[in-house]
Amino acid sequence: MRKIYVIGIGAGDPDQLSLQAAKAIGRTDVFFVLDKGEAKESMIELRRRMMKAYGRPSRRIAEGRDPDRDRTPADYQGTIADWRHRRSEVTEALISEHLLDDETGAFLVWGDPSLYDSTIAILDEILARGQTLFEYEMIPGISSVSTLAARHRIPLNRVGRAFQVTTGRRLADEGWPAGVDDVIVMLDAQQAFTAHPDADIYWGAYLGTEDEILASGKVADVADDILKIRSEARERHGWIMDTYLLRRPDAK
Repeated sequence: MRKIYVIGIGAGDPDQLSLQAAKAIGRTDVFFVLDKGEAKESMIELRRRMMKAYGRPSRRIAEGRDPDRDRTPADYQGTIADWRHRRSEVTEALISEHLLDDETGAFLVWGDPSLYDSTIAILDEILARGQTLFEYEMIPGISSVSTLAARHRIPLNRVGRAFQVTTGRRLADEGWPAGVDDVIVMLDAQQAFTAHPDADIYWGAYLGTEDEILASGKVADVADDILKIRSEARERHGWIMDTYLLRRPDAK
């Protein structure tokens, strides 16, 4: 039976790679990479460095083209479902062609595979079709959420209080989640934090990398600076990954 590792590699710092992840990389015969284009080349390069540092000399790399998708769809759920389906077809073709019986393959996943990543859902879809068989194991990684808190030297929660992780789309569409005073926001193309001027924000982009940028303060005071920094960084790199914590300062 073929085996696949889904390995969390951290938010960008190679030193965040766990010993468990490094050992799994060392057991891998084939690494699967979905190319997102030149704008994401730096993300792929980090994976290559980890393969070289911890992988077998005989390791192989199987690359496929990540399908494009509409970033501002009218039907968000339907668009994501279609994109995942097309992505699963590309992934299944790579596994079928490049992973031999009794070999081990791996996907090196940015951050942690359990948090806003599609790899597990895609592998489950492939297995459900019943044409390509394998077993898989997930290895956790340090997420951008954990890295954000560490960089700002803050806890994610306050004493006895809950916090919620959500997306920028949901924050923009639904407002501040009920019952929580601390909201961690990921995937925010809308910059939804600007609608909450009285909150404190702890923001970070390219967390764990040499391009890391941090900002914090009351939203009313720092929102314009963050928007400017974010726009300039996206223009410079061709992509941006940012995360932030919104905190109601008057909540006890």
